[in-house]
Amino acid sequence: MRVSSAGNRGCDRQRCRRGRQALVNRSLKASRNLITAEDVLELPAASRAAAPARFPLQVGSASSVSVVIPAKNAAAYVGETLASALAQREVTEVIVVDDGSTDDTSAIVRGVRDPRLRLIHNDSAGVSAARNLGARQASGEWLLFLDADDLLRPGAVAALLSAARGAPRAVLVYGDYNTIDGEGRQIGRRELLKGRRKPSGDVLVRLTAGNFIVNGGVVLTRAEAFRAIGGFDVSLRYCEDWHCWCRLAAIGEFEFAPKLLLDYRLHTANTMNAAVRTPQDFLPAVARVFDDGLILARLPEGAARGLRQAAEIHLVTYSAMQAVRFGRYREALAYLAMVGRRSFKSLPRSAIRVALAGFGI
Repeated sequence: MRVSSAGNRGCDRQRCRRGRQALVNRSLKASRNLITAEDVLELPAASRAAAPARFPLQVGSASSVSVVIPAKNAAAYVGETLASALAQREVTEVIVVDDGSTDDTSAIVRGVRDPRLRLIHNDSAGVSAARNLGARQASGEWLLFLDADDLLRPGAVAALLSAARGAPRAVLVYGDYNTIDGEGRQIGRRELLKGRRKPSGDVLVRLTAGNFIVNGGVVLTRAEAFRAIGGFDVSLRYCEDWHCWCRLAAIGEFEFAPKLLLDYRLHTANTMNAAVRTPQDFLPAVARVFDDGLILARLPEGAARGLRQAAEIHLVTYSAMQAVRFGRYREALAYLAMVGRRSFKSLPRSAIRVALAGFGI
């Protein structure tokens, strides 16, 4: 019995040693898998922890598109915006949500004769509430949220639908944009980047690290998926679109169409608004993204802290880019210094992006 007990104790000690070694190995593996802000851009898009099943899509050849245009005091541009949307043959419906305008916005919309056009009113509830209202009223299988001063380029919706047909599991398809001034003149030079690729497939990790979809006018979203996540968060003043895209990325795939699909208009009203934004304005959206259970459930274990830091760096860099565009170079340098304090390794990449912003890229 004693020999047997000693043998058992020996086996127990061996099992304990093996258990301790397995625990160490798991800990080392976990530490190697931790994601820092510097690692994010090199992280494979498909890196993912075990998570619930994806949103159950009805895969088919659905192609009806509803364009939702929130508009508030947009009389100067809404007619041109409507013309660009209605010129898209694939668009089956255009819904303008007048969010409490005091100018001639509604009169201009009512003056457009097209059976696809609908006008509804909202009581100054904000752009997110207006978009959500339009989405609830929409009948299309796909939604496109177009600002009332931007212009869809010819063939934009056709290009997005073509990309969608090649990616039947995608809940969101997106392209790229260029910038124009208040008179419609091209001021951006993003055509120099028209060959670049942006992420497709499982994009959640990269998207939480920073919004690479700047304007909803380059996006087609599956209506059923948009409604399933609850639409835009009306409590967010800025970056509500980024939070929405992240929630969509948590339930399905994205597909990129490498084309310039939109003319993003920069004019006195919206540039004055953008000019006064600071990194602090964006922090509530960062907090919301990284406190969202749907998003966190699909991030790799241990990744949230590094991704949050990367998102903050991305938004500080964006603020520096905006400062350069408006000639506030001292502020831009201050923002770059903030990037350097967070992550010195990220500083060169941020500085390059800020420099390119000065050339309209």
